[in-house]
Amino acid sequence: MDTQPSSQTFTPPRSTQAKSPFTSASPQAAAAQELRAWLQVVDAVLRVIEQTAWEARGLASEWARAAREDVLAMQQRRDELGQLHARLARATQCGWVLTKIASGYRFHLTRSAFTTRASAARSLAKLHGKNAVRFRDLCMEQGGAFLKVGQLLSARPDLLPSVWVDTLSCLQDAAPPVPSEAVVELIERELGAPLETLFASFEREPLAAASIGQVHRAVLHDGRAVAVKVQRPGVDETVELDMDLLVMFLDGMKAMLPPTDYDTIIGEVRALIRGELDYAAELAHTQRAAEFFATDPRISAPRPVASHSSARVLTTEMAPGIKLTTALDALRARAVSGDSAAESELAEALGLLLQAYVRQILVAGHFQADPHPGNLLYDSEHGLTLLDFGCSKGLDADTRRAYLKLVQAFVVSDRETLVTQLQLLGFRTRSGSADTLLVFADTLLKEFRDAQASGSLRFRRPEDLLEEAKRVLAVAEADPVERIPEEFVMIARVFGTIGGLFTHYEPEIDFARHVLPTLMVAMAESN
Repeated sequence: MDTQPSSQTFTPPRSTQAKSPFTSASPQAAAAQELRAWLQVVDAVLRVIEQTAWEARGLASEWARAAREDVLAMQQRRDELGQLHARLARATQCGWVLTKIASGYRFHLTRSAFTTRASAARSLAKLHGKNAVRFRDLCMEQGGAFLKVGQLLSARPDLLPSVWVDTLSCLQDAAPPVPSEAVVELIERELGAPLETLFASFEREPLAAASIGQVHRAVLHDGRAVAVKVQRPGVDETVELDMDLLVMFLDGMKAMLPPTDYDTIIGEVRALIRGELDYAAELAHTQRAAEFFATDPRISAPRPVASHSSARVLTTEMAPGIKLTTALDALRARAVSGDSAAESELAEALGLLLQAYVRQILVAGHFQADPHPGNLLYDSEHGLTLLDFGCSKGLDADTRRAYLKLVQAFVVSDRETLVTQLQLLGFRTRSGSADTLLVFADTLLKEFRDAQASGSLRFRRPEDLLEEAKRVLAVAEADPVERIPEEFVMIARVFGTIGGLFTHYEPEIDFARHVLPTLMVAMAESN
């Protein structure tokens, strides 16, 4: 990640309540407040652990009573108690790692009040590295929602220090695999037949292992090569506990973060991660995307195989290509050596990515909301393939129309329509004024407006983004956005991730080819 800002220069804007944990210096007056905030994190984690422990204690009493009264009830209570003991162990281990991370940054702020800026910057750089390793190891060991969050963070070089992005990048497709015996047992139970009856061949070594499931290559008896995604046993209970811990962690960290509508953000992320557990719903989302892109020669989604799918097993036809960032890195290496064709193809690949999401949001009204590099394949012959539609979001016609009008109004600098559409979509500031919303809109859509005039789409460099972030957060501190619409959480997540890739690879996108036709189609269909 050689083009990213170093950890020493990373300085997110400050909130009205306290300074960011990534800031290299803090006044002495903040020390007591930061210590109180740290204790809130510890208290939040202890509440989760304590609640689980009391549940286990209560079940132990019930188990003892059932042992005297009913053998079947005793077995049920014993199973529940075993699950709670495992949950308690997980809560304790994960909770204390999160507490170490939070407390490390808070004590850094306190120490920074008594040292020089240079010394504080060196200390912060070292702390970033230590905490990034702590969080990576937690994600790798525990999986579940922690691994999902780690994957999201690894795709945001525009937001995190480079050491965090570099350390977490291995999480994109390197989760610990489930033993093959457990995978085969689950497939046979879910699909109701022996493995050899279902597949002509099945590779027990997974192609990729992710937070919710892992993928195996197989061949059907009709000769089709397929990818079989198998859900991790027990992951549903694990995800619920992890989300509780992460919510508690965020609650304790709010004093150090910019004020905004965290309840909506948390609720939407929780709902979408739960949705990833439902492979039957994912099959429908995948089928819909495959049909939507069926006539596009350069963008596609794999077709699912319903006969070999269930609530915990999803089989799709094998898609061509390699991981998008692997392809982009190879193209950039050739471009640096003077290969103009490679430079053009790099811009083409990222142009297809942008085109795919603009089309999904403004035309299809349904989009894959997890565009981390492990879910994107690229092949020079076939183009871009989108994978993993477990995390998807739908938009009704009125909402799509409102976002289209928002983009149109911004491109032509129609302030009155812009304000109206932001308010119709459900954005609200503390004061009721639209000034903060307009600044956010300018930040999100500036590239589109500039591209309309120049014909090419270029994203800002990391140093420009940092300056822009300071400006946006300064406005947000004065008049915070206290209400955001649910769908915007995932839209912002998508374009934040895509923007991070654009910032890293710095392509020059043909706006007239990759964006303008979609806007024209969306406008025609909205009339």
